[in-house]
Amino acid sequence: MSRPLIVIPARLASRRLPQKAMADLGGRPMIVRVWEQAMAAGVGPVVVATDAAGIADAVSAAGGHAVMTGAGHASGSDRIAEAVAHFDPAGAHDIVVNVQGDEPLVEPGAIRAALALMDDPAVDIGTLGAPTDAAERDDPDAVKVAGAALAPGRLRALYFSRSPVPWGEGVTIRHIGLYAYRRAALARFVTLPPSTLEQRERLEQLRALEAGMRIDVALVESAARGVDTPADLERVRAIFAGKGKQE
Repeated sequence: MSRPLIVIPARLASRRLPQKAMADLGGRPMIVRVWEQAMAAGVGPVVVATDAAGIADAVSAAGGHAVMTGAGHASGSDRIAEAVAHFDPAGAHDIVVNVQGDEPLVEPGAIRAALALMDDPAVDIGTLGAPTDAAERDDPDAVKVAGAALAPGRLRALYFSRSPVPWGEGVTIRHIGLYAYRRAALARFVTLPPSTLEQRERLEQLRALEAGMRIDVALVESAARGVDTPADLERVRAIFAGKGKQE
C-alpha cells in the first residue's frame, strides 16, 4: 500500500503576479486556501514548501506544516524534492503529489484521480487532463497533451505542447499541472539536465518523456484554472466572496 505525501510549492517572487501566494481570498491567504483543498483530499500529510517566512508563518497559523527551502530553485519540482528530503529523510512516503500553490480551487477529487494512476507500478508520474474549450485550443498558455488511450478516462502521455496537438478533428486535451510522482522518479527527474524539447516548448514534463519515463493522464470533465493574472485573482476572489455569503 502506498503512503502519499502532498507537497505544495509556493514563493512570493511570481513574475506576473508578485505576492500572489499571500493574496487575500475571503479572509485567508491563497496558500492557505490551497492547503485546505489538499487536506480535504484525505490522502496523506500536506506540506507547503517555500522560501518565504511569511508564507510559512501563514500556513503554520492555519494549523498546517511548512518546510523552508532554498531560494535558488529553477523549478517547483526542485523545491519539492528538497522539501521531501527535509520532511521525510527516512523515505516513508513513496509517492509525492505536487499541488500547485496558485490553484485555490483545486478539487480534492482531482488530487485523488492523479494519485489513483499510481496503482499501476509501471507509471512513473501521474497527471490530469480535461477537454479544451474553443479559446484554450489555440492559447499557448493552455498546455495540451497528446496520448494513447489505455482505458476509458486514461491516457499514456506521448507529448505535451503549447500548440493544439494532435492535429485534425477530435477532442483536444488541456494538461492540468497536478502531478503524482513515485519518490524514485522525482529523485531521478531533478538530477536530469533540461532536455531539448523541454527548452523548445518551455515545458518541464517533456524532460521526463525524453528520459523514457512513463506519464499517465487521468481525464476529468473540467478543472479550475490557476491564478496567473490580476484578472484571474479577481475572478477567484468573487468566487470566495460568494462562498462567504452562503456560509
